[in-house]
Amino acid sequence: MKLTAAPLSGLALALVLSNTPLSAQEPRHGIQPANLDLAVKPCEDFFRYANGEWLKRNPIPADQTSWGAFNELHENNRKLLRSLLEEARDAKAPKGSALQKVGDFYASGLDEAAIEKAGLKPIQPLMKHIEEMRSTEDLAKVLAVLQLQGVSAGFNFSVDQDDKESTRYIAQLAQGGLGLPERDYYTRTDAKSQELLAKYQAHVAAMFQLLGETEATAKAHAQAVLKLESGLARASKTQVELRNPVAMYHKMSPAELKSVAPAFPWSAYFQGIGMKEQTELLVRQPDFFKEFSKTAQDVPLAEWKTYLRWHVVRSLSGGLPDRFGQASFDFYGRTLNGAKQRQERWKRVQAATDGVLGELVGQLYVAKVFSPESKTKMVELVGNLKAALRERIQGLDWMGAETKLQALRKLESFGLKIGYPDKWRDYSSLEITRDAYLGNVMAGARFEFKRNLAKLGQPLDRSEWGMTPQMVNAYYSPTMNEIVFPAAILQPPFFDPKADDAVNYGAIGMVIGHEMTHGFDDEGCQFDAQGNLKNWWTEADQKAYASKTDLVVKQYDAYEALPGLHVNGKLTLGENIADLGGLKVAFEALKKQWAKVGKPAPLDGFSPEQRFFLGYAQSWRYHGRDEAVRLRVQTDPHSPAQFRVNGPLSDLPEFHQAFGCGEGSPLLRAEKDRPTIW
Repeated sequence: MKLTAAPLSGLALALVLSNTPLSAQEPRHGIQPANLDLAVKPCEDFFRYANGEWLKRNPIPADQTSWGAFNELHENNRKLLRSLLEEARDAKAPKGSALQKVGDFYASGLDEAAIEKAGLKPIQPLMKHIEEMRSTEDLAKVLAVLQLQGVSAGFNFSVDQDDKESTRYIAQLAQGGLGLPERDYYTRTDAKSQELLAKYQAHVAAMFQLLGETEATAKAHAQAVLKLESGLARASKTQVELRNPVAMYHKMSPAELKSVAPAFPWSAYFQGIGMKEQTELLVRQPDFFKEFSKTAQDVPLAEWKTYLRWHVVRSLSGGLPDRFGQASFDFYGRTLNGAKQRQERWKRVQAATDGVLGELVGQLYVAKVFSPESKTKMVELVGNLKAALRERIQGLDWMGAETKLQALRKLESFGLKIGYPDKWRDYSSLEITRDAYLGNVMAGARFEFKRNLAKLGQPLDRSEWGMTPQMVNAYYSPTMNEIVFPAAILQPPFFDPKADDAVNYGAIGMVIGHEMTHGFDDEGCQFDAQGNLKNWWTEADQKAYASKTDLVVKQYDAYEALPGLHVNGKLTLGENIADLGGLKVAFEALKKQWAKVGKPAPLDGFSPEQRFFLGYAQSWRYHGRDEAVRLRVQTDPHSPAQFRVNGPLSDLPEFHQAFGCGEGSPLLRAEKDRPTIW
């Protein structure tokens, strides 16, 4: 339920980066008439009507896999972050201070000569651990060592809220261990998928050659990696199956885990990561761990060593000599995502600095950009949206009184976080030096793993954020029952304090409504007001809701992102529900605002209602390379941008009325096929 460049799961309002326009091409506030393609009829393709000229003027940059409003904002934000990081790098800061740690981390990443000179030395201790494995117990110990250093291999471990007891933390085990994005990349049999799998195997072989192996040995090792990963993939759940929180909840004692996965020495692993004995754990996918246990026992140790060496170099390639990073880009950036050019080094290091020292960078960031006045406006806007959603729930004709009461309780319990954390993360135990980039990266991974592990047995920290203030994103958390809007997303085109209400409600208002609606989408509706996975629906209301969501699935299944590649309506269901609900709620909130301040006259030749929908559509301007689109359709719970615009608008009578969409218009969906939920 998070936000990404093409997809989105939320946003917010009111924080402007020194009130600087998004780019020199966009000095206007509100909608951008220059972006409109007037040759396209709004009732036929509103996405291209609102953004067609922008799409023509803005080709995808060579180092990007897609380009849109999110990317523009992200790149604008990165320029500011770069200046902050360079100031920190050049500052003579006291050891242990935020400036010292941020500056030294950034400086170490830019020191290419030192990285080349270090060569493979930083990972040699890990490779030595792998080579010295002699038993399955050693495998468990080495997996613990690797995961502590930021190497993703075998499976995933975390500590997070218990879905059914949201006030406590619990250790969790989940499927993982793959080098491709998800399990279906290993199981699809069509020609294009098989071609990609072959290219992946060739990439793995190329990386082994960079480690010094002969071509023949590297090819054999790549084949062994693919075989082991394919077995794990077949035991993994699909992206759609992972969206079912009830099916992903399996609480077990250590003895029960051992009975499911008996061949893997769990005690050795848990001791290796430093976890004290637990009375229970959440095992998200028991079938995966049953197969993982068999694999640990049946696959020769030599093949496990090969697999683990691959995942060390895959996970840490960004901190190794440049030939490793370039090879990684050639597959993951170019082949898998369609990027034409690798990003500049400062961008890669800036992203790494954010990843390791996120809230330290955040402290520097908000000191420069956060406006307290913006928070006040944000709270006001959220209040208007909340009132509108409250009225819509009260007026639902398909939901009974008992379920409505619970839904309203949940809405009233929504938490709200804006801008940045009230309590910053403590990095005092993390030591950063200026002369060891990969060492810093691994130290950061150890710090974060141990910080997460230390939550066990502690009271729930409701002040913690799941994103940094400088992240261009937002989210809804079902277990916290809260919506969160980091500072970086509170900028144009999603919110502009100088724009008219119609545009702001269409852009940021919709996103706030979208995040609120996530609390009631097909996943969120399974969590109660306290964030517990608990059924609060009557059986009749569950059936009525399912019949409505079936219409959403059917609608989006029909959309074709690329020739022969359709959107997965079940995978994207939650986001599509939130898009449709968010638009409806935002439009109702805008009408309430007009009731208070008066409805304005037309502007730029468009009525206020039309400007609302244009504000929404123009905030979703976006296009992606075919490879990136294919990857997202197969893995991302968000629909491609054009369907996030045209899809919900085809269901909204308010849009049809605003633009005069008559019978036969492509964006006027037949009433019997039109989902109306929230």
